[in-house]
Amino acid sequence: MTTTPTSSLLLLLLLLPFIVSSQTCRRTCGKLPLKFPFGGGPGCGDPRFQQYVTCNTIDDHGQEQLTLTTHTGCYQVTAIDYVNQVLYISDPSMSTCSCINTQPSKGFGLDSDAPFSFHDETVFALLDCSLSSSPIYHSDGGNGSDQYKVPLCDNQGTVPICSFLYSCRAISTINLPISTCCVYTPVDLGPAYDMDLEKLKCSSYSAFYSFNGRQSDPDSWKYGMALKYKFSVYNEYPRTCAECEKSYGVCGYTGPYNSFICNCASGINSTSDCYFGQNYNFGSRLLHPWKTGAVLLVWLLVWVLWT
Repeated sequence: MTTTPTSSLLLLLLLLPFIVSSQTCRRTCGKLPLKFPFGGGPGCGDPRFQQYVTCNTIDDHGQEQLTLTTHTGCYQVTAIDYVNQVLYISDPSMSTCSCINTQPSKGFGLDSDAPFSFHDETVFALLDCSLSSSPIYHSDGGNGSDQYKVPLCDNQGTVPICSFLYSCRAISTINLPISTCCVYTPVDLGPAYDMDLEKLKCSSYSAFYSFNGRQSDPDSWKYGMALKYKFSVYNEYPRTCAECEKSYGVCGYTGPYNSFICNCASGINSTSDCYFGQNYNFGSRLLHPWKTGAVLLVWLLVWVLWT
């Protein structure tokens, strides 16, 4: 059995589309399933999301948590709706009906170049805002007293959100007038999607994305923020990734240009799908007909080159 440099090069070229890397991508992080565009580490998922959403070990027992990182901090990802492309996160520094934040909060902001935007159902309520110096209030005529201060943030509409929030046992303990609360929706955070509580002269905020069918019961609201994400400018699911997932692979990327790879459980990653790897391990799952022919051809050429 002998080989030549030419035959070795030919063999490498034949196998290159199938064997790209031995990296294995995870399918879960804690209790959350990981699907495209999210991944558990570098080389997995979509590279545009990797720098923002990561899987971290947060204690000595190896408990894992999916985390969203922005310029204002790190936030736990509590759920992902892959069908509607919505990421749900929580902020431990914000106030809810079950807990009032006694430490100054910086607020919340999204990076301007991040592939996320606020879901329309997300609502912010600024709490403990200064009537005398906060830029969200202006004097509506009169003698300039506080009773003429009118909030510049959005109207509450048919639901008196501030009144409900201040009826919470936790929030009511701060003993502040309801007039220092102001409903603030994401569309008004500006092009940078940034809410700076220090500049707004508010000490805390609350955020929720659903009344949970009980508008007058703030204890049952779903607190946190809902963020929409897009696969691309046209929001089209990558065809190569769809084919990879059909073969029970995980979509990833490799190399200096973030080229697509299909990460296979067999350890043989490819530039297309995992059917080759399944057949390579002589598993029970069958290849597509044209793939079977391709695999047989590869093995036939390998045998010829090595004999």
